[in-house]
Amino acid sequence: MTLPNKMKEKIQLLKQEYETLLMGKESLLALIDENEIPESVYNSNAIENSTLTLKETEKILLNMEVSRDVSLREVFEAKNLEQVMSYIKIKSKETDINKEMILFFHKMLLNNINDNIAGRFRRSGEYVRVGSHIAPAPEHIESMVHSLIMDYVNDLSGYFIEKIAKFHLGFETIHPFVDGNGRIGRSIICYQLQRLGMPMIIIRDKEKGKYYDSFTEFKDKKSTKTMEKIIYLAITESLHKRTTYLKGEKIINVSDYAKKSKRSFASLLNSARSQTIPAFREKGVWKIGENYK
Repeated sequence: MTLPNKMKEKIQLLKQEYETLLMGKESLLALIDENEIPESVYNSNAIENSTLTLKETEKILLNMEVSRDVSLREVFEAKNLEQVMSYIKIKSKETDINKEMILFFHKMLLNNINDNIAGRFRRSGEYVRVGSHIAPAPEHIESMVHSLIMDYVNDLSGYFIEKIAKFHLGFETIHPFVDGNGRIGRSIICYQLQRLGMPMIIIRDKEKGKYYDSFTEFKDKKSTKTMEKIIYLAITESLHKRTTYLKGEKIINVSDYAKKSKRSFASLLNSARSQTIPAFREKGVWKIGENYK
């Protein structure tokens, strides 16, 4: 799929505004990014069936006790993914995505969880199935990942959202690791976006139905349409959030904005989900600048 020009133009205008507003406010952006990490960690782990709530994830990342017994694995899953995301902020400025970087992310992610498989691709005899999809045999992984990376890096004319969507779908189809493929794949998306000067995005657990549908669509039709739309909406929302903060606007819940503006909350919610208004989510709650017209 090729994204419609109007979507590309919208992203371009939002990014230009974001870059202009950012000048002299890098410390504010750092706070926004830091404050978003627990939500990012929670959602990525929840997609993989972690039982941790957002509040529990926040407490774990702050080294606080949670009110119930949680598995040590889930504690490390949260802490390790936070480390991966923090590392992305640094390394994305230095080099394009490569095999060594992907393996290092994986080593960090599975540290103290399963050191026997951490930081390496599947080996002979290690087969995995995702739903009805049986991933390629271990013997093919090295060459397939190499080809995937080379196609991405050497494609200098493709639109970035289309390239990232194709890479992510290809990566998850290969499923190169015994465990941790989804979280690493979503981390790579953030790495690729940061490399391009874009903010990180959150692929949310509540919307994982469409996310899973994108893999079926890719498998059956070789189409990247659904994944492109997911990434487009996530980038737009992330940019809307940051530009609203960088403008210094007072931020209110969309539900309160509906009452104040005497507009339909259901209609505003639909507009927020389609990103036709500059709304964004924090801890699952839709918000917007109070003075939006």
